[in-house]
Amino acid sequence: MATFGSLVVLRLLLAFSPIPNYLYDNQQLTSPLTSYTRLKEGVFLLQNGFDPYAGQLFRHSPIQLALFSTVMPPNKYVLHAFWTLLDAATAWNLANIWKKRSGTTDWRRETIIQASYLLNPYLLFTSLALSTSTLDNALCVYAISLAASGKRAPALFALALLTQSSLYSVLLLPPIVLLLCTGPASRLKTPIAPSIRISDVGRTVFTFVTYMLVLMGISTLVAGNLGWMKETWGATLTVPDLTPNVGLWWYFFTEMFDHFRSFFLMVFTALVTIAMIPLTIKFQHDPLYATYLLVGNISLFKSYPTMADPGLFLSMISIFPELWPYLRHPLPTVMWHMYAATLLPLFNNLWLGHGTGNSNFFYAATLVFGVANGAAFLDSTWAGLIAPYGKPKQGYTLLQI
Repeated sequence: MATFGSLVVLRLLLAFSPIPNYLYDNQQLTSPLTSYTRLKEGVFLLQNGFDPYAGQLFRHSPIQLALFSTVMPPNKYVLHAFWTLLDAATAWNLANIWKKRSGTTDWRRETIIQASYLLNPYLLFTSLALSTSTLDNALCVYAISLAASGKRAPALFALALLTQSSLYSVLLLPPIVLLLCTGPASRLKTPIAPSIRISDVGRTVFTFVTYMLVLMGISTLVAGNLGWMKETWGATLTVPDLTPNVGLWWYFFTEMFDHFRSFFLMVFTALVTIAMIPLTIKFQHDPLYATYLLVGNISLFKSYPTMADPGLFLSMISIFPELWPYLRHPLPTVMWHMYAATLLPLFNNLWLGHGTGNSNFFYAATLVFGVANGAAFLDSTWAGLIAPYGKPKQGYTLLQI
């Protein structure tokens, strides 16, 4: 507990230092859907009687718009304290997920899990930039923690609330439904799926759809019309804003001829969505691990990612220590991430700061970052598949069909 408190205090001291002043508009830490600067502009427009979504610049969810225009005062110190509280709650919930999965209590393991989140630089700097990605991560982990605790209604409401600001999060519904029906216990080494009643699944999905419809109604009342859907969910799928970010979409569609745009939008969207069914089916015996892998797949292929997206995936691996021996190339993956973390700010500054580089520099760094994230995702998937059989003997290869 003392270590956790010290980490939170350290995080708070960094938040109140001059460092955040240099991060609010950083392209690696924010996106058009999560930027604090754009959030402030939307709140200003709403409070002065204008439609925030009319200018095709504000793309936060109406729920966030309502929260930060009424409950949360526009004071940086209050907001940084709130973001710190979100980080602390997320780290605490990650440790709770591990406790529910293992059925034991170990303060050393819990401290490692909490530190893996609070000291993760991808998550730390994104939080200091007041990116709403931190809020999305908090809701994501909270929904998984509630599902691991068997709290059906709160977990589904948290997931529905998350989907309002992060559309791709709806892909987490199938494994979370299974998690609610089967529990979070580790079954990776004994891949036998427990029996599930179809009526439980149907009732769970119906509850989620009900929450979604209610929140959509509230969002429409806040926005005053249905235009928010086009500027939030629609922007996620059609990528109208090509502001540079750490994802794989923006540069590709900057160079894309318009008559090919629709086809490649379909292809890129398929990259995000196509893994949902096979991962859920393959790991139906351990839906918590399927949820973890889908978090990684979304962070790799989503249209407007920030550093916080792969950051959450990398921190969540601490929940599954039983799989660490089965990772094939953890050291190269770490080195790729260190290489990308060095290149991204360097090439971003060369291009947008000094003007001595160009967009190719920065996009090359994002490709290295994508390779690093892809390596972590593939290695985690392999570890989950190989766990029931153990490591193959030297000279032998294990083939799964």
